[in-house]
Amino acid sequence: MIDEIMEYNRLFVDNKDYEPYLTSKYPDKKLAILTCMDTRLTELLPAALGIKNGDAKLIKNAGGVTTHPYGSVVRSLLVGILELGVEEVMVIGHTDCGVQGMDGNEMLEKLVERGIDKQHIDIVRHSGIDLEKWLGGFDTVENSVHETVRALKEHPLMPKDIRINGFIMDSETGLLSRVE
Repeated sequence: MIDEIMEYNRLFVDNKDYEPYLTSKYPDKKLAILTCMDTRLTELLPAALGIKNGDAKLIKNAGGVTTHPYGSVVRSLLVGILELGVEEVMVIGHTDCGVQGMDGNEMLEKLVERGIDKQHIDIVRHSGIDLEKWLGGFDTVENSVHETVRALKEHPLMPKDIRINGFIMDSETGLLSRVE
């Protein structure tokens, strides 16, 4: 698969197919979006929001959540705000999310089944990381979005003039609903 992607990329560049996507590093709409890595949202989310290349900073991970107050999500948002002009943040969960109800214990069992040594798991666990929680999911998308928005608004490094709002997108239609 990677060889096919590399060949496509070579032709893409050779044919200058990148030209319609040229933009700057600064988001035109001064917007950052934290959302899920779900494949259904790859094209649906920008299309449903009317955003195009250059409009917003997109931060994607499993569930569209912050797993650590000083992890890569918060760092990325702060870089967007402090260096790139972001003024608003949208946290967008979605219906039928695979992270909802995910069990951390089952994930650990799958790691062992895939050949990860239990000793390595124990080392991480003894380093103070709650692996079951870290690998686990959330109960509802609504609660997850609400908690992520709350955590970002209350973060000690988050500038108070940044508007942060939560939403849930229907992963079939793209309908956006506000989470209060």
